[in-house]
Parts: sequence; structure tokens; C-alpha cells
Amino acid sequence: MNNKTLESLLVEANDQIKRLSYEEAVTKIQKSNHVIIDVREESEVAFSGLIKNAINIPRGVIEFKLKPDSPDNPIHIDSDTDILLYCAAGFRSALAAKALEDSGFQNVYNIGGYGEWVSNGGDVTKDI
Repeated sequence: MNNKTLESLLVEANDQIKRLSYEEAVTKIQKSNHVIIDVREESEVAFSGLIKNAINIPRGVIEFKLKPDSPDNPIHIDSDTDILLYCAAGFRSALAAKALEDSGFQNVYNIGGYGEWVSNGGDVTKDI
């Protein structure tokens, strides 16, 4: 039986998925075909807002909502789309990014936590 702890899952995700700094994320946003996904719960997003131009797909349903090459994909991600994920602290986004990469998406990045984005002066919106 393969029992993995949360810590071992996070280590695995962080080893597999590139973690972008705030500056690297801003550069990627400026220079690429991208989508920013907030994987926090809807109540968290309603309370604090979103990174500007991000969409909310909670961690618990992301594998159901996004499938490579699926006509049901709500945001029409193609193979050259950079997928930038974040959450409150960067843990759920790491796990979500690994799940997306494991399901076939190729350009998946963890940009960490919402608070980190805000503290660096990143654009946010309360219009949800």
C-alpha cells in the first residue's frame, strides 16, 4: 500500500512543477498566451478578490473542469497556453498544477499565493 503524506505530495509537486517568482510570473503574463487560475474556494475569492484577469476554478474540481483537447474545456486552453495557478499560500496551487500536468497539460506553473502577489503590488480585482 502506498500511503503518501501531504508533505510528500507537496515535495513531489514542487519537484515536478516550476514555481515562478512574482517577477517571472509578470514576465510570462506579458509575453505569452496564458490563463491565470485561482484554485481557492469561492468563499475565499469572494472575500479577497482575484488577481486581475484570473478565473476561479477550485482545487477540488479542477481535473473535472479542465481536460486537454476537450471541447468542454471552459477556457479553451491549447497546447501553447501557459497555465499559471495560485491559491492562498502556494500549496493547493502546487498540487493542482501537478494534477494538470499529470493529465496532459504541458505549460503549467505555480505562481504561489494571493498574498504574495498583493504584497508585490500585483493587480487585483474585487469584481467577481
